[in-house]
Amino acid sequence: MSHQTEAADPSVQAASASSAASMNARQMMAALWQFMRPYKKTLFGAAVALVFTAGVTLAIGQGVRLLVDKGLTGDSSAALGQAVLVLMVLAVLMAIGTYARHYLVSWMGERVVADLRKAVFDHIVTLHPSYFETNRSGEIMSRLTTDTTLLQHIIGTSFSMALRSGLMFVGALVLLLFTNLKLSLMVLVGVPLVLLPIVLYGRRVRKLSKASQDSIADVGSYAGEIIQHIKTVQSYTREQHEQQAFSAEVETAFDVAKQRVRQRSLLIAVVILLMFGAVSALLWVGGNDMIAGRMSSGDLAAFVFYAIMMGSAVATISEVYGELQRATGATERLVDLLNVQAEIPASSNPVDSELPAIDTEAELVFDRVAFSYPSRLDRPAIDGLDLTVAAGKSLALVGPSGAGKSTLLELLQRFYDPSGGRITLDGVDIRDLDTGTLRRQIAVVPQQPALFTADVWYNIRYGKPDATDAEVIAAAKAAHAHEFIEQLPDGYNSHLGEQGTRLSGGQKQRIAIARAILKDPKILLLDEATSALDAESEYHVQQALEALMKNRTTIIIAHRLATILHADSIAVLDRGQLVAQGTHGELIAASPLYKRLAELQFQDVEAPGRA
Repeated sequence: MSHQTEAADPSVQAASASSAASMNARQMMAALWQFMRPYKKTLFGAAVALVFTAGVTLAIGQGVRLLVDKGLTGDSSAALGQAVLVLMVLAVLMAIGTYARHYLVSWMGERVVADLRKAVFDHIVTLHPSYFETNRSGEIMSRLTTDTTLLQHIIGTSFSMALRSGLMFVGALVLLLFTNLKLSLMVLVGVPLVLLPIVLYGRRVRKLSKASQDSIADVGSYAGEIIQHIKTVQSYTREQHEQQAFSAEVETAFDVAKQRVRQRSLLIAVVILLMFGAVSALLWVGGNDMIAGRMSSGDLAAFVFYAIMMGSAVATISEVYGELQRATGATERLVDLLNVQAEIPASSNPVDSELPAIDTEAELVFDRVAFSYPSRLDRPAIDGLDLTVAAGKSLALVGPSGAGKSTLLELLQRFYDPSGGRITLDGVDIRDLDTGTLRRQIAVVPQQPALFTADVWYNIRYGKPDATDAEVIAAAKAAHAHEFIEQLPDGYNSHLGEQGTRLSGGQKQRIAIARAILKDPKILLLDEATSALDAESEYHVQQALEALMKNRTTIIIAHRLATILHADSIAVLDRGQLVAQGTHGELIAASPLYKRLAELQFQDVEAPGRA
């Protein structure tokens, strides 16, 4: 399965490419700093606790020196007691400091990741639909969950460990210099040898880490798609095929992860080997100096303590460095997503604010409109179309599949903007209107109604969140949905399942119609709104829709001509162009295409047994 990460438009691709090409650990932290900045006080407190615990830990080395020189090798029990007491006090202080550091840093990690998730989601819901044509929803969800979880670990744990290890390294090095200059010079020579593999393997680990995150996204995306279409999979008995295909995706992700783990494991092993080799050399040289009387046993113990601390710090930094490479890959993917610029600006009004109504009778004019979908630029979906929908009147759109009927509805809602011509609402180009203000005046009943995993109240109220219970029930009755809703296990409190899986097709459609009725729009868009209804329900809903359509500008898409004979006007589209317009009788006489469609459908009605 191919992995797609770039948006269709060139500006997004450029931003994405630039981010992916230049992101490194420093730039990753610069990107994350934008989310950490509001919590400077917490960050300062964590830094204080970090410095405090590092200082106490380093002081333990001096406690070890006192314990060896004054206690273990001395003759005074009181001196031994004092040395042990000093160590205990330092241990208590370190425990307190560690608690404060761990709590504050972990809180910071959780808080920053929560803010990052919100920022990413807030941006996703404003993106242009063309972005989702070329990017899979499963991959986007992986960025929102898996990538942010990885960053939480980095910010809340690994970054703190890296800073602590850095402080310990510097502090231990300074104390080493004061303890024994000759041995310290040996340490300074050995440190670059330990750091060398970190630098050499760093870039490779980073590339493998990003590839690993991408492969995990592929796995999640594939699984999500199969689960979404589980009935189709089982209907065609493709379970075994999908199991094998998913297994291949998992194995691909495992192979990439295996390479990453091998490189990180090799890096850690080499660092540990070099570190303990250096400590062994120090013990040999320092032990000889102690035997010769050039240093005390306490100094040697303290020196070894600090050397081990330095080695542990380097080992920790090397391990964290590998994790930072993974985090860099995750941050690249999130920054790519945050850098995507929507072609059509989101509403400038707050989501939960009262948008001003459009003071218009809602006359719609499509003036020389031309449009091609971003993923199919060589195939015009709409080609120089002129069409007028009078205020308060209904217009039906008919034509073969691919004629551009649904595209007109998407253009009207500004999911896309025309590449040529314009769409006006009472003479005002809709591109000059706030998108939220425009869409608030429109209600859509699609062919495949979109229902959410929530109760009936929520789904019907979706277009008018402040509606009262009585208004919701009235809308449901008008859509002939009240009766079956009452028969659900918990009535209006019943949860409908993912995408309304607990309802039949006709019931879903009536919930969607009730939602549109409740919204009480000035412009009504019906895309095969009665296609999923049985004959009796269709009759009742048609009555409800006719009442709803009065004094509203309505555009109806229908493949069954019998459902749009009542429309004020019928427009015949073919290959994105208007080929005829008029009433049913006029089109039968004037449009060969409409006449052919009518003959096919009404002949089927008159002679259902004909093939």
